[in-house]
Amino acid sequence: MSTTVVNAGSDQTWKGGNEPLKASYGKMMMWFFIVSDALTFSGFLAAYGFSRFKFIDSWPIADEVFTHFPFLHGVDAPMYYVAFMTFVLIMSSVTMVLAVDAGHHLNKSKVTIYMFLTIIGGLIFVGSQAWEWNTFIKGEYGAVKTKGGNILQFVDTEGHRVAIGDFAIADTHAERVQQENKNGLWFVSEGSLPSFTVDEVLHGLEANDNILVRTQTLTEEGHKTVLSREESIKLIKTYGVKVVEGANLHENEYGSPLFADFFFFITGFHGFHVFSGVILNIIIFFNVVIGTYERRKSYEMVEKVGLYWHFVDLVWVFVFTFFYLV
Repeated sequence: MSTTVVNAGSDQTWKGGNEPLKASYGKMMMWFFIVSDALTFSGFLAAYGFSRFKFIDSWPIADEVFTHFPFLHGVDAPMYYVAFMTFVLIMSSVTMVLAVDAGHHLNKSKVTIYMFLTIIGGLIFVGSQAWEWNTFIKGEYGAVKTKGGNILQFVDTEGHRVAIGDFAIADTHAERVQQENKNGLWFVSEGSLPSFTVDEVLHGLEANDNILVRTQTLTEEGHKTVLSREESIKLIKTYGVKVVEGANLHENEYGSPLFADFFFFITGFHGFHVFSGVILNIIIFFNVVIGTYERRKSYEMVEKVGLYWHFVDLVWVFVFTFFYLV
């Protein structure tokens, strides 16, 4: 019986010379990371989709939530700023493509310019997301929360949102007491003292004939249910327990608190990815400036970080679709 001995020393397969799919080790590892991260985002968005489907009758309408635009107070601009953020991020992906292409041609000056533009785009997006979070947390109109946890908003006779501060009658002689869970009133615990009490809102509602209550329940046409004057006053007087301003992990003036939970978690997770990408781009940018990759005769590091940046941009397309469009 003959034995065949394989000379491993002459077999190039085991010397690291081969590159699977003609990709280097670094690029393969980046692809593995992207695939695993894509599965993570998929799980988050799937959970959001199931939750929204379960509470479809009371889910906030994106066009009524994201209506703000910097320096334009009181202007109804639904989705305008979100569209601007999306455009900036997509354009940063274009500049990254140009940077990678310039790196293939060993053109240091163009790589420097396009990497710089990519960083600026990323910073604008992160700053815009921080502004959007701040606006979402502070709120603009306010609402009243019922004993059952439902949110009651206020509109005029034409269906336009009305801020509580525009009609509530403040009682300057009443002493404000912050409610806490330890008092046994679990349904009226307040993280911070709101600007108005339910009684002040009720008095303002009774004094203004053109103000109506709008519930978070959607009609068959996809609009929130607007109550009559009698129903509005009765609902606030009977079931109103506290005034909610803005959104956090416990309460949300726009509707279901679950919407705010997903919004903060998913957009925050994506924002962390963008911020991390900006940091990586800055490091690679300075390496380009000092000529590190010029001396190596290879700009592969620019291509690796470019793969990550394109992934972040692609994920935002899905986040944008799920949260803002659908």
